[in-house]
Amino acid sequence: MKELEYPFDSEYIIKKRKSLRRTLLSDGSSRLKKKIAVFGGSTTNDIVVYLDLFLLNHGIEAEFYQSEYGQYWQDAMFPSEELINFAPDIVYIHTTGRNILNSPSSSDTREQVKELLNSEYSKFEQMWDKIRETYHCPIIQNNFEMPFYRLMGNRDCSDYRGRSNFLTRLNSMFYEYSEKHEGFYINDINFISASYGIKQWSDPSYWNMYKYAMCIEAIPEFSFNLSNIIKSVFGKNKKALALDLDNTLWGGVVGDDGVDGIQIGQETGVAQSYYEFQSYVKSLKSIGVILTVCSKNDHENAIAGLNHPEGALKPEDFIIIKANWENKDRNIIETASELNIMTDAIVFADDNPAEREIVRAQVNGVSVPVMDGVENYIVNIDRNGYFEVTNFSADDIKRNEMYKANAQRAAQQASFADYGEYLRSLEMTAVIDDFIPVYLQRITQLTNKSNQFNVTTKRYTPTEMEAVYQSDEYIRLYGKLIDKFGDNGVVSVVIGHKNVEILDIDLWIMSCRVLKRDMELAMLDKVVERCKACGIGKIRGYYYPTAKNKMVRELYGTFGFEKISEDEKGNTVWELDISGYEPKNHVIDVRENSEEK
Repeated sequence: MKELEYPFDSEYIIKKRKSLRRTLLSDGSSRLKKKIAVFGGSTTNDIVVYLDLFLLNHGIEAEFYQSEYGQYWQDAMFPSEELINFAPDIVYIHTTGRNILNSPSSSDTREQVKELLNSEYSKFEQMWDKIRETYHCPIIQNNFEMPFYRLMGNRDCSDYRGRSNFLTRLNSMFYEYSEKHEGFYINDINFISASYGIKQWSDPSYWNMYKYAMCIEAIPEFSFNLSNIIKSVFGKNKKALALDLDNTLWGGVVGDDGVDGIQIGQETGVAQSYYEFQSYVKSLKSIGVILTVCSKNDHENAIAGLNHPEGALKPEDFIIIKANWENKDRNIIETASELNIMTDAIVFADDNPAEREIVRAQVNGVSVPVMDGVENYIVNIDRNGYFEVTNFSADDIKRNEMYKANAQRAAQQASFADYGEYLRSLEMTAVIDDFIPVYLQRITQLTNKSNQFNVTTKRYTPTEMEAVYQSDEYIRLYGKLIDKFGDNGVVSVVIGHKNVEILDIDLWIMSCRVLKRDMELAMLDKVVERCKACGIGKIRGYYYPTAKNKMVRELYGTFGFEKISEDEKGNTVWELDISGYEPKNHVIDVRENSEEK
């Protein structure tokens, strides 16, 4: 919904929140359902109201538990039966600088301040550990905004007795905990409050009258920032950025002005702004964002513009370059198809408002940020949180290279008349084995990102995945695929629960990057092999339909499973007797961890 995308009008959202919610709920979208516990150090009702709106817009329908005012510590350390039964999928702790009651005084020694700092931090660490132990779910914790006054003036930030200094050091201790603990995330209100303006944000009248930790007008922006973390945790990030060229990546029209006439580089303020935007876009590659071009242009002119000596981006930075005179909505749909992703995984950036509205109207789920004024391009894309990083793996760093290799594979496929010969030509090798610690982060990430090839749509938090890894009750397999074009990384995961002589498949997923490469057959062969080694004679598979996983509705049928039940919602149960099973993979050389080179 355009009204809920940055830059939004907070006053409008506050005024229209009920009608906006009704509109979202009536759009027929299929959404993830999640339970969120909010432990508040101040009044949180309005935070939850607007968080609910933004999450609905991200495709998440949330049910909330809220602690009583100021009871965040009590709820965390001594949970009620109601809270235990609520069983949150994520816990959010809303504390601010207002909740730090013991600040240094001007007469304190360094040792006294250090003891005070450790005491404050210890309280939070105990709380986090208790939450992790009780709920085994992700935790989001606010850091601290800077105080709205400075007792010591400018020295407040550098003197060990200054409150600004104290809060900065406490924030650093929070960050160290986050680095060491999977599933723990910082909601950076230090940045958001500074960006909004501390004077307005921390208006004392809102605290004194309502116990709001910020002014009412700032709450939508605060809740939006928080929603970006939650949607990222639950796999709702965007994957690709499709970029226009003329007046988006450079100033001017390359077809009219020529390469020498476009504005990019260091010569003028406008040229520098476009260079800065290109540099920002290029940096998105380093966090795994797929870059593509969608421009009405002659291909030759587009390539010439991208090869401008002063530009930060070059043609090789893009996986797909659609520079032609087709409608941009069609080009984006084709780009999604070629990348094997859904259109709702794409962000389309174009300076032309007419083109933006056409794409928004014609392409389902695509995000279209406002691109008015090159000086605003970075902020408008960045603040929308399309590519919010909560988990970051080695595969994210290599994602563009992986998709580029996929394009090479597609080009080679076109030269083969026989698909089997094409698969053999790829010289594929797979490592399929039980989970190992080095891949747990990627495995967890894959469970939250894969939609098309995900038969049960089950998601796992890092804590839940760690519990599966430690348990003897499961058969667990990850699959890593390598071919002559490169390493695809970990692309498939199977988790099956042992039930006497039956293996119940809790999860079967595969990355869209390797669909139709027979990797699913190699995984099935290994599942059967492990079952036989455990004395299991049957495998039971489950399919739960969503708007995005229709392609695997008959997956188990193609494997030779027999459908044994189906309900009115389309949920199906399948069963395979493996006593006479014959291996199905004939094109991938499968190895185990010990054989990986």
